[in-house]
Amino acid sequence: MENEQEVAERQVSQTIQTTVYPILFAISGAHLLNDLIQQSIPLMYPVFKQSLNLSFTEIGLITFVLNFTASLLQPAIGLYTDVKPKPYSLPIGMCFTLVGIIFLSVATNFYLILASVCVVGIGSAILHPESSRVAYMASGGSKKRGLAQSIFQIGGNTGSAIAPLVVAWLIAPKGQQGIIYLTAFALFAIIIQSRVSVWYKNYLSSRSKKTTSIGDTHNLSRNKVISALTILVVLIFSKFVYVSSITSYYTFYLDKTFGLTVEQSQFYLFMFLVSMAIGTFLGGPLSDRFNRKHVIWFSILGTAPFALLLPYANLFWSGILCVMIGLILSSAFSVILVYAQELMPGKIGMVSGLFFGLAFGMGGIGSAILGYVADQTSIDVAFRIASVLPLLGLVAGFLPNLKKEIEAVKSM
Repeated sequence: MENEQEVAERQVSQTIQTTVYPILFAISGAHLLNDLIQQSIPLMYPVFKQSLNLSFTEIGLITFVLNFTASLLQPAIGLYTDVKPKPYSLPIGMCFTLVGIIFLSVATNFYLILASVCVVGIGSAILHPESSRVAYMASGGSKKRGLAQSIFQIGGNTGSAIAPLVVAWLIAPKGQQGIIYLTAFALFAIIIQSRVSVWYKNYLSSRSKKTTSIGDTHNLSRNKVISALTILVVLIFSKFVYVSSITSYYTFYLDKTFGLTVEQSQFYLFMFLVSMAIGTFLGGPLSDRFNRKHVIWFSILGTAPFALLLPYANLFWSGILCVMIGLILSSAFSVILVYAQELMPGKIGMVSGLFFGLAFGMGGIGSAILGYVADQTSIDVAFRIASVLPLLGLVAGFLPNLKKEIEAVKSM
């Protein structure tokens, strides 16, 4: 007969090893609402420009402050919560977003706009590393970690994809004051995150009763870990700068090359965003079934043939190639994130914050550089330069076989 302590330990073990889908869908929903809010701000730039008489330089600074705040703070927040977990940081972070939205809707000058988006950026900086940690916990173990991250990521992709519709139908017709409608999304996210925080707290309490690590261990040396992280950073650079070239300049390219209207070119961009959402969801489960290293390699390098052909394709094949690029390339991020988390199992929050921060930062910097190239040469030249970036996926071949290393430790 089992005594009470053995029963309790078995129940805790089952809780830790079970994939908690309600929590995964909850953080995915909160991610959707957060990224919808985040994406709505750049879409309102024409309104800000008109109502506050802003220059293009000032608009660029708004984007810089929004992205830089999120990029800079995420690794620091993740590192802090690795040491001192804060389950209720999730709704608190969304409260920052709520306050930022309120001030943004009534801002009367450029400096108040900057302060408002900075507060929104703080909210995003808290959400991403902490929600990614929750996804890791709720996955139930290595066999579902990729799926868990994909479920979390699909929420953000969906939020970004529907933001233009929300802005066009709900917010923009009311002008700057229409931004206040975003508070409804923020309040809904706070309710969701509060429920997640209760589970987060209970999970930490259960885990403290059972001496177990949150992640699997491996025997890779410190130098090999640093080398692998460096390769992952290169891959993040390749992916997000290329994605930025599509999301920022593809509509201009279609206009110049094929004479499409803004409405027509937006359809092609929408197809790309939808294909990215689908690819994001597929990447994680594939990495759970197959070797994560091989999925990363295929996701980045497998995009290269389609990316290299895109600047030379006609309109029909441009649409086909864009969909293929979105499907393949978007599968990489959730897999890269899980690989990095397993590479440094004791630093889940720091790793998540670092890679989300890099994604924010590199995308913004890459967009600015490609824009400068387009100004100095042409949009065609900028696109041809961007098309070679997926070839950097070759370096994924130098990643260690982490699955093999983890299994070797387990078999000891």
